[in-house]
Amino acid sequence: MESVVHATGGTDEPAGAGPGGRQHASGTGRADGGTVGAPRRGAGGREPRFDLDVDSGGYAWWYLDALSDDRRLGLTLIAFVGSVFSPYYARARRGGKPAAVDHCTVNVALYGEGPHRWTMTERDRHAVERSATRFVVGPSSLEWRDGVLEISLDEITAPIPRAVRGRIRVHPLSNPQFTAPLDAQERHWWTPIAPRARVELDLEKPRLRWSGQGYLDGNRGSVPLESDFTSWHWSRAQCADGDTTVFYDVHRRNGSPLGFALRFDPDGRVEHIAAPPQQRLPTSGWGIARTARPRDGSMRDLHTLEDTPFYARSLFSDGISRPAHVVHESLSLERFDSTWVQALLPFRMPRRRGRPRA
Repeated sequence: MESVVHATGGTDEPAGAGPGGRQHASGTGRADGGTVGAPRRGAGGREPRFDLDVDSGGYAWWYLDALSDDRRLGLTLIAFVGSVFSPYYARARRGGKPAAVDHCTVNVALYGEGPHRWTMTERDRHAVERSATRFVVGPSSLEWRDGVLEISLDEITAPIPRAVRGRIRVHPLSNPQFTAPLDAQERHWWTPIAPRARVELDLEKPRLRWSGQGYLDGNRGSVPLESDFTSWHWSRAQCADGDTTVFYDVHRRNGSPLGFALRFDPDGRVEHIAAPPQQRLPTSGWGIARTARPRDGSMRDLHTLEDTPFYARSLFSDGISRPAHVVHESLSLERFDSTWVQALLPFRMPRRRGRPRA
């Protein structure tokens, strides 16, 4: 497998989705154990900038997932500038060069034994505010305060309207200050902002309160995902000793795969590791092919958290000597780009226009 985590020089960093500084990984390697150069670090401070420039047709997103300490409840939240999975943004791109800021959304999903909710309402620039530390999308917001990410939610599910309202606090426990391209042309970037974090959730609707371990990262691209990729499989595993392991397997439109395997220690050091062999998971209910790289070759307690026409999110445990809980995602961009999926999406992803500010 090819890896594009490579050496750099100078200061020509992208205004990326993640934290800054300069730091090389403690080891180099690629997902199959081959040698590559050191990855880059972003430019800026310890917190990602919400006001970064996003090209027409491009995107930036900030991704959070968390599991309660008893593993009974889960959360995924993604805040988008240029929503990559928006049917409205896809349609606008076919007709010209739309501004990414006219297609913003906060996607929230609640899983587990408690109430299930899923929201993804898209809004235009008139309902959006962005600064270095604050991102407002309609009635919801994300804001960095004293090193803590504070999230205020006021969203409505679709097609059946139910409220998701309350607050989430994210306390980063590691900050590797690391970023890496996902393609050889460097049009897509990934930044693990906090591979390990403490998350506190306190919702009024539905009434839900818990805390647990989480993970926070960011992605940014100058062109749509489907322009360069057909699919990917991603996972992150959190070990009891504080390490977080991330595996990325990306399939490019030209037919060649690329990927990498990384371990982040509690102090933020990054190490390239040899990835374990891929294993096929059962196909999702919508027929999405899934593969994973369980550590030590072991896998147990597989649960599908989210099953949609073009992606699936799952949870399982792996590892023998160092057991861990794994959050796993499989994405089919060919399926997302299909006509029938594009026709279905508006039922789950409504669009609301904001009022121009005086």
